[in-house]
Amino acid sequence: MKNFLALFTKNQSLIYKVLLFVISTFLIIYLLPKGGQFKYNFQKGKPWQYENLYAPFSFTIKKDTETIDREKETIISSGIPYFEYDLTIASQSQTDFLKLLDDTFVDSLYSTTRNNARRIGLSITHDIYENGVIDEVYSYSSEKIIYLKKGNEIEEVFYERLFMKDNLDNKVSTAISKEEASDIETLLRKLLTRTIQPNTSLNTKLTQAATDAQIKAINPNRGIIEKGGRIIAKGEVVEGDKFQILNSLKAEYQSQVWSASNYYWLLIGYSLLVSLVFLMLFLFLKKYRSEIFNNNTKVTFIFFNIFLMVFLTTIVVKLDAKYVYVVPLCILPLILKAFFDPRLGLFVHVLTILLLGFVVPNSFEYMFLQIIAGIVTILTVSELYKRANLFISVGQITSIYIIGYFAFFLIQEGNIQTIEWETFGYFVLCGLATLFAHPLIYFYEKIFGLVSDVSLLELSDTNSKLLKELSNKAPGTFHHSLNVANLAEAAANEIGANSMLVRVGALYHDLGKMLNPTYFTENQANSINTHDELDPKESARIIVNHVIDGIEIARKNKLPDRVIDFIRTHHGTSMVYYFYKKEKERKGKANPDDFCYPGPIPFSKETAILMMADSVEAASKSLKEPTSTKIDAFVEKIIDGQMEQGQFLNSNITLKEIQTIKKVLKRKLNNIYHLRVEYPE
Repeated sequence: MKNFLALFTKNQSLIYKVLLFVISTFLIIYLLPKGGQFKYNFQKGKPWQYENLYAPFSFTIKKDTETIDREKETIISSGIPYFEYDLTIASQSQTDFLKLLDDTFVDSLYSTTRNNARRIGLSITHDIYENGVIDEVYSYSSEKIIYLKKGNEIEEVFYERLFMKDNLDNKVSTAISKEEASDIETLLRKLLTRTIQPNTSLNTKLTQAATDAQIKAINPNRGIIEKGGRIIAKGEVVEGDKFQILNSLKAEYQSQVWSASNYYWLLIGYSLLVSLVFLMLFLFLKKYRSEIFNNNTKVTFIFFNIFLMVFLTTIVVKLDAKYVYVVPLCILPLILKAFFDPRLGLFVHVLTILLLGFVVPNSFEYMFLQIIAGIVTILTVSELYKRANLFISVGQITSIYIIGYFAFFLIQEGNIQTIEWETFGYFVLCGLATLFAHPLIYFYEKIFGLVSDVSLLELSDTNSKLLKELSNKAPGTFHHSLNVANLAEAAANEIGANSMLVRVGALYHDLGKMLNPTYFTENQANSINTHDELDPKESARIIVNHVIDGIEIARKNKLPDRVIDFIRTHHGTSMVYYFYKKEKERKGKANPDDFCYPGPIPFSKETAILMMADSVEAASKSLKEPTSTKIDAFVEKIIDGQMEQGQFLNSNITLKEIQTIKKVLKRKLNNIYHLRVEYPE
């Protein structure tokens, strides 16, 4: 059991990566569409590049989308609407008319009798309600056939047979003239206007249900291809019926392949392909980005972003595939470039697109556009902390999408008459969504503890609370840190290291000196040295402890780990030689371990640059009457001494780069200590 625990503890990082590999593969396979992959790639308007294709099985030819849409439009335009007829309103209107007539009719005022007026009014009412009264105008032609639903009975009538209430006056005038009783026309108009109520209305629910039923009954097939029949010959252009037949075969093939009998074989196939993608990522990280590979948090961050992009794209495709270009896939290389480097960002972007090739329709077009857009993102987005740069890059990315899509459409269709202009709107939305990178970077920094150039820029502000505290408590140390920052930044720029990170690390590397500022010569205002009263071992302990104190102050102020690394490593495992020699002179012997910094030694180019710049800048203060020759000699001596001590063994820095850094430091120090002409008094 102990051996097992020891083995587990020793290999827990590797075990975590294996689990991450397995879980990521499983999740991606779960998101992939459940269907086989058609083994032929074809494009509309392009020649068939394979051998003659014969039907491997009998299948039906599917109608294309345009044909089905036309049939749907025909059904909607020619569909027969349903109108609901209310019998009770018709009866009630007649009753109300008779009652109102009896109450208002005066025999002496009219030439006709009450009974005759009643008969004329009832006749008009009967005619009006024969097919129903409406008060709303519908966009149907007068000869349009409609269904009139009276109770449980439905009859067909022309739309013009429905009576519009606005025509009541004309109806009364026509009826009165025929009966030669024009003196009661005004009375009947008033009475019928008050009593006639609409009793017929369009039944939208029933009409829509009938239309939906007809649309549902549309036959999606328009023919059958028998097994063994030739579908297309080599060199034939894929267009018209050929294109639709190939699409039908592809759909049928995908649905038949994914069956219970070969379900597990397909899963094995998907597993191998997805595993290959993730394996390539691991190999790339191990070979070219070992620092990231050894950091499980960073590896998890990369895998999380890949899964997030596949997940978002899968959701959008399931909702409606035409919105697939709205997903801002270029955020992936942009974010990875902000936290790591452009090469890793592009590599991960390409691997993610390979996975999405299983998910999206028109995979070749999609992959081409996304790869080109990813390359543009890597090449154009620089100094992300400058807001204008992101807006300019988003405009360039959107333009690439639009130009690429337009070119593909011309190749496939040969004209622009049927181009879907709304797709360009999706590209614009994608570009706007890419602007979400800034808040997303901030979110990732808090969740994964990473540091981007945006945060580094904020930390480099010398007016920040921590740096102002340093300048107040240890002004000499603050001035030293500024000088080191300038030297280190120049050296980093020269060899292509992260200059912003080096500058921030240099500004904070001596934070620990705030606790005992007077024990460090740069903060001593007079010639009195407090170390003269202390034992050399005690003095060395105070000097060495400024590293540990700096780490504690940095953690208390929540500085990122990447910045704290500079505090930990800027002296490596070097010796406080002055006090070691002093102890040896006093006692004749001294234990080197009592005078050494705890380390670790620098483990990146940036931390190595800081060690060189810090040592050279501090030592330059001891130069008396500095000359170019003296400066060159002491820079060589200090850095060569660090190399002999093995301080740069883990920092992945080459001898050529070290020589370049030496030249930069010599040049900068010569500029600082250049001789001036003595001014006359």
